[in-house]
Amino acid sequence: MKHFQVVKLNNRKQWLIILFMAFFAAFYLFAETTSSFSVFNKNETETQALIKSGEKNSKQIALTFNISWGQEKVYKVLDVLKKENIHATFFVSGEWAERHPEILNKIAEDNHEIGMLGYRYKSYVKQDIEEVRKDLLQAKEVFRKLGYEDLTLVRPPSGHFNEEVLDTVKKLGFSTIYWSINPNDWKNPGSKEIVNTVLDDASSGDIILLHASDIIKHTETALKDIIPAIKKKKLSFVTVSELISNSSSESKPLN
Repeated sequence: MKHFQVVKLNNRKQWLIILFMAFFAAFYLFAETTSSFSVFNKNETETQALIKSGEKNSKQIALTFNISWGQEKVYKVLDVLKKENIHATFFVSGEWAERHPEILNKIAEDNHEIGMLGYRYKSYVKQDIEEVRKDLLQAKEVFRKLGYEDLTLVRPPSGHFNEEVLDTVKKLGFSTIYWSINPNDWKNPGSKEIVNTVLDDASSGDIILLHASDIIKHTETALKDIIPAIKKKKLSFVTVSELISNSSSESKPLN
């Protein structure tokens, strides 16, 4: 009998330990997630801190491309956009712009919009906020020297942000641009998967995240299917600034 009681007690202790560890793991995961991607609700009278999309009845949609390294794939993306006669918004890091000013100029010459990915393309939630501020100012100065003084759009590196980051971006006079559709093309899931992910969700006001760094393998091909299909939906391709101008852009907490 005593032996049975000891076993029962040990089992109870084991279950308590398991439950405690599970609770701790869940709490840790929640804390990590909210600290890295928290978005706070703003009053209607305040400026939107994070822009994920434009007006849902605008009949417009925006293609955006991130570039932090490489110099080959971007030309292929630009060729597709030129053939389709549409304009997009390219978010580039300051370091990349310094290394490839000729490509930056090509993007601008093709009448695409330019936004900033900071200077070093290092996660803003892994830096002190003063380092984030310095990174943004350094990027601004780099683009100024390259002849781009009026850039107003910022996309946090890797899409990582918190309330402090959003507040800093706003105080420096920039708008934080996120996205509403992300097919993770940088993971190279295949052209069909990229196309399906975009077209399954694409609707008026959406901001689509794609990449033009040399890591991509299927984005150029996917674009050749995405663009005509979206045009068939009677949606016009515009830059992010055009999408959000004179509209109440949407800011939502990330799930």
